[in-house]
Amino acid sequence: MSNEIEEYRGESITIFIHGNRCIHSRNCVLGHPDVFVPNAEGDWIHPDKASSETIAAIAQSCPSGAIAYERLDGGEPESAPEVNIVRIRENGPLAFHAELDIAGDTSSFRATLCRCGASSNKPFCDSSHNKANFQATGEPLSHDSQPLSPRNGLLKIAPSPNGPLLVQGPLEVCTGTGRTVTRTTQTALCRCGASNNKPFCDGSHAKVGFKDA
Repeated sequence: MSNEIEEYRGESITIFIHGNRCIHSRNCVLGHPDVFVPNAEGDWIHPDKASSETIAAIAQSCPSGAIAYERLDGGEPESAPEVNIVRIRENGPLAFHAELDIAGDTSSFRATLCRCGASSNKPFCDSSHNKANFQATGEPLSHDSQPLSPRNGLLKIAPSPNGPLLVQGPLEVCTGTGRTVTRTTQTALCRCGASNNKPFCDGSHAKVGFKDA
């Protein structure tokens, strides 16, 4: 996928597409197919086909952060959520929604990070879990944990060399259906695909010779 950012400017909103982060969740093309027109020749995004509020809502439903926007009508920009969350996708990536700092990248409140170990765009997911036939539940067992205070704020994610995602900051780890697995302010999340305690790291990356380059 291209690292270039596509820009589509309308009268009231500009849409930005980070193609290298797209995981084809299809929230955009299903949510408003006249704005986001798949397989079209030429421009495939038409910002003036819907209100800026509608487009902003669709962008915010994109789990990967591949869609961003700038309001040109004085409307409010996207803001950080009141609760930092990572959702565990069934047989797929980790979907974060928080005030994110991913190895110094603070460009989005949304990101899907690889947990199968096969992405060519690490630490981001590129849908390689489908080709790799990655199997991992999105509904692990819940653990006893106390409510956090605060529940939001900066969430720092640092991919350790050839190892897990090191996460610091308030975070609620949730299943794909929204059940809370645990609440934490510091954890290590598996990104090699081999942990027996997914989504958490258990040191298996060393045994399997995981390389993140």
